[in-house]
Amino acid sequence: MFRVANIPHRLMPATIALGTSTFTMSALPGTPAIQNTIPMPYFGTTPFAAPGLGIVAAAIMLAFGLWWLSRAEESARKTGEGYGGDEGLVSGAVADDQFIRERATSSHEFDPAEIAHGKRGDAPPPIGTAIVPLLVVVGVNLLMSLLIPPRLDFSFLAQERWGVTSLAGVAGVWSVAVALAAATATLIALNRPRLTDLRASMDAGANASVLPIFSVASLVGFGAVVAALPGFALVRDWMLSISGGPLVSLAIATNILAALTGSASGGLTIALDALGDTYLQIAQTAHIDPGLMHRVAVIGSGTLDSLPHNGAVVTLLAVCGSTHRKSYFDMVMANIVGPIIALAIVIALGSVLGSS
Repeated sequence: MFRVANIPHRLMPATIALGTSTFTMSALPGTPAIQNTIPMPYFGTTPFAAPGLGIVAAAIMLAFGLWWLSRAEESARKTGEGYGGDEGLVSGAVADDQFIRERATSSHEFDPAEIAHGKRGDAPPPIGTAIVPLLVVVGVNLLMSLLIPPRLDFSFLAQERWGVTSLAGVAGVWSVAVALAAATATLIALNRPRLTDLRASMDAGANASVLPIFSVASLVGFGAVVAALPGFALVRDWMLSISGGPLVSLAIATNILAALTGSASGGLTIALDALGDTYLQIAQTAHIDPGLMHRVAVIGSGTLDSLPHNGAVVTLLAVCGSTHRKSYFDMVMANIVGPIIALAIVIALGSVLGSS
């Protein structure tokens, strides 16, 4: 499409990232992105936490990103810059690249080595068939978050054999898991004639998830170790003493840790594993809606995570056949500047409204 429209190839990574790593990842209520699920056990929230402010943030990110990319396209046309050659998607070439594979899995995306292992039909599905599983994710997620579990008796979760937890601590994760399982079943049912080897596709999907799963698990363990270190008390006290209130403190903490780890989910996991209980107590004392804390934490993790060393950035540039020199500045504008503006506005509105 970029070649046909004669849009510079260098804008492709930023365009893809705008759709995958900004408003759909951290702002839209109900998104099953891992970043949106991490805060739920800590704050007792659901994927639909702070829906009003989430929609506002999503609109800001999308509008700013589209404005910037349209501006870049118009500027390129004025200077006579076209598509820019025969570069194209080179996913097959990076599938066996060990460096790209490590960066992709460390950012909790997927294992690129499994790209070519699934079997699919030659013809793409109709647009309606492609959209239905996405609607199932949102619909089932909504039912599981707001209607079904709250009407059932889960008091047994307080028993020691079940981890001494509560429905609020697990409902969010359950809703996302059930929604994704339902969407997967729907996708298979609607596309069964096109899936020439269903077992191979399922195996490839399962294999592609193994390394990211272990990456997330290792980060949880790493966060627990960091939180147990005596020196971390100084870092914790500094973060909690940041002026502006707990929303600003939480946003800065997730930003810093996401930047250091080069991963939104990694930084968010470490931040909440170490400080989640503390921030929840602060929110309760200050009468701040935990859903607002949830949304600020998620949006904050999806800003400075997109630094040059981010695994998703490296992988996307490689798959698109581009480089940091050609494409990274536009990714900064779409993936970092836009979300930071949205985060600042959400904090300001949340501080005034108190909840969404």
